Amino acid sequence: MSKKMALGRGLSALVPEDERGTNEELREIDIDLIEPNKEQPRTRFDEERLGELTQSIKENGIIQPIILRRNKNNKYEIVAGERRWRAAQKAGFKKIPAVIREVSDEKLLELALIENIQRHELNSMEEARAYQKLIKTLGLTQEMVANRVGKDRVLIANYLRMLRLPEDIQKLVEEEKITVGHARALLGVEDHGAQRRVARSIMEMSLSVRETERTIKRIAAGESVEKTILKERKSKAVDANVRAAEEKLRRRFGTKVKIAPDGRGTGGKIEFEYYSEADLDRIFQLLMLTEKAS
Repeated sequence: MSKKMALGRGLSALVPEDERGTNEELREIDIDLIEPNKEQPRTRFDEERLGELTQSIKENGIIQPIILRRNKNNKYEIVAGERRWRAAQKAGFKKIPAVIREVSDEKLLELALIENIQRHELNSMEEARAYQKLIKTLGLTQEMVANRVGKDRVLIANYLRMLRLPEDIQKLVEEEKITVGHARALLGVEDHGAQRRVARSIMEMSLSVRETERTIKRIAAGESVEKTILKERKSKAVDANVRAAEEKLRRRFGTKVKIAPDGRGTGGKIEFEYYSEADLDRIFQLLMLTEKAS
């Protein structure tokens, strides 16, 4: 059956009218004749989410056709929709609805990248590598990549900078053991050994991005990695004790209490919040009772 097919704005804008034609054919294609996109920027497919899509396809069928192009082996290569193809295989489908389109090699990576970006299906490192491949394969500048994918050039540059991290740290980002914010903070030092030590500390001590930035700043200023991490470990231990003390005071006085050490280990202050004159009087009376009891 012939039918005019509509695409998302990002995909259709990439394929000129003279490449895609005025009419496109919607067909049922044998699933065994379909091969993955060799330019697919995704390297990992979440099995749980793929299982959810498989169940949905079993119950509702494939609502949106995948996009294919013919290859030299009398088969078809996926332009967009690999997750649907994989889920259809898992669901036991023998055929899958598809639109056949003529797509040039240079457009193939762009289409695969933009589809995944629009669907938020790339992890951060996959996205970074895809931007790098666009630049190297098509000879694009960062500005040109930003325009084609509809993102800010600074964001593209930040993604590309993460590729300077060692592969084992990149894998931690992929596996969501550390965040993109942590990865960017680690770039504050160039020594890969220091980056790895701090990355381990992020996981062992659950360092926030802010704490990681503080740690990296000390190392960049010349403090040894060991001394910096020891300081952070002690600070985290103090913080845990302070938070526990704050919670006890909150329960005792029925209001928010903040303990603020001065950072030098010599003192600090304790702040009680009150919300009315009566509340202030109540807290004052409790403090006086505490003083008498002591």
